[in-house]
Amino acid sequence: MMLHLPNVLNAEELKSCRALVERAEWASGAITAGTQSGQVKNNRQLPEDLPEAIEARSIVLTALKRNALFFSAALPKKIYPPLFNRYDGAANSFGNHIDNAVRGKAHPDWVRTDLSMTLFLTEPHEYEGGELVVDDGFSKREIKLPAGDMILYPSSSVHRVEAVTRGSRMCMFTWLESMVRGEEQRRLLFDMDVSMVNLRDMMRHAGEAEDGAALVRLTGCYHNLLRMWADT
Repeated sequence: MMLHLPNVLNAEELKSCRALVERAEWASGAITAGTQSGQVKNNRQLPEDLPEAIEARSIVLTALKRNALFFSAALPKKIYPPLFNRYDGAANSFGNHIDNAVRGKAHPDWVRTDLSMTLFLTEPHEYEGGELVVDDGFSKREIKLPAGDMILYPSSSVHRVEAVTRGSRMCMFTWLESMVRGEEQRRLLFDMDVSMVNLRDMMRHAGEAEDGAALVRLTGCYHNLLRMWADT
């Protein structure tokens, strides 16, 4: 499942993140590349222990914690500490690759990468090129979102970042391990959760009680499936 999450960062958070990363000292993106991806990775990245990276990371994690749509879709168990990358000049692209199955350097435990996240910090008009291209085996999608928006997609997908030919493209990126490992199960739970929210809204607008027997049973089915599939 691929999901566009709008306005993950509000205007003040976006402004703060931009200020932090713009004044930071960037390093080669090879610092987190695997054996295969290192052959095609040509960008810059903030070192994980840089003060600006740590502060920007805290802003992003705080925003994710309050985002109900993110929680519903991802059901996060562990989130790898967010990273920040930059594409411009001669360091301007990242060829086709699949993310490493596990990450562990900056986390006390290994994190299985079920889902990948890219949160855009620069507006589309600020640069040319730089599309995130995700190939799920059936189709390819080119993604270039407004600043503050995030795309969530399976880490098993082949993906790349096209060359930036003008301006700078800056993003947060990271991975998460979900409480529910199976993509099909996560999708089913997400669809059920969204449907329950929509039903409650419809009932509220119609002046009906939101604790009707049918909705209670549906909510029970959701939580019983989550109880069956979740690994916490």
